[in-house]
Amino acid sequence: MSRTASVTSGPYAPPVPARTLTAVSADGARLHVEVHGPENAPPVVLSHGWTCSTAFWAAQIRELAVDHRVIAYDQRGHGRSPASPACTTQALADDLEAVLAATLAPGEKALVVGHSMGGMTVMAAAGRPRFRDHAAAVLLCSTGSSRLVAEARVVPLRAGRARTWITGRVLGSRAPLGPVTPLAMRVLKYATMGAGSAPDRVEACARIVHACPRAVRHAWSAVLAGLDLDHDVRQLHPPTAVVQGTDDRLTPPVHARALAAALPHCVGVTELPGIGHMTPIEAPEPVTGRIRELVGTYVTGAAPEHGSVPAEIPAQKAAETSTQTPTQTKESA
Repeated sequence: MSRTASVTSGPYAPPVPARTLTAVSADGARLHVEVHGPENAPPVVLSHGWTCSTAFWAAQIRELAVDHRVIAYDQRGHGRSPASPACTTQALADDLEAVLAATLAPGEKALVVGHSMGGMTVMAAAGRPRFRDHAAAVLLCSTGSSRLVAEARVVPLRAGRARTWITGRVLGSRAPLGPVTPLAMRVLKYATMGAGSAPDRVEACARIVHACPRAVRHAWSAVLAGLDLDHDVRQLHPPTAVVQGTDDRLTPPVHARALAAALPHCVGVTELPGIGHMTPIEAPEPVTGRIRELVGTYVTGAAPEHGSVPAEIPAQKAAETSTQTPTQTKESA
């Protein structure tokens, strides 16, 4: 399957960028970067997750590019960015710094958004001078800083050694995903999306994930299995919001609440009822709305009217409810 295979029509078809460029990371890795929208508009930088690509952000790009400069890039080995033998969180941080340097003027402030491994990229870069120079605020979607395999609920067993072992083998499998069939979409939906996800959204996710080379998928699964960015989270000083699906099996809500407790300046946790791990595709409107609100508050200083995004759980409350069930903590979308 083509590494750039995706849907070709509708809201999940990747928009055509205003321009593309190549950012070169510290170790020489080359990164495909897309810029959408007016050049003088407030910037938003999008960092996608494991096995995804810039196509993952199609709905956000299409909506935001009307009045934002949207910068999206393919993580190394994903999409149009060539694979690299360096698979580490520090390499991810290097890559984000390279993208910021290639697309933003010195001192120019942007909202930086990371989903899943993209959120981990942001955490890994938290202490970097260039990141601090450019990040006005951060949005972390469906992500965590450690214990990813131990906390994952992809395998329907009680938490413990057996579930952790099996989960690690499933997520780290070298097996090819094959073509996007109805069965493949059902499997992916169970593992990564909420039960109520619309068929077109499931297909969009499946086509993006199945396009990732299996060697790249396996290499980065090992990095995620050993992830420990707990210290880095405490270095993430820009105002940071968290978006989380209550039915996320890959990074369950326990991660969002841990982030809220550890972040120096958490500005709220938005829990989306019935939504799984693929929040930007499953719930494009509230995710895009949260991006707009954060840009308005921290980048341009012109926040949208109240009610344009889902209600939030304040950071302190999110931390205090870390042992409660999702139905006790979720707010109306």
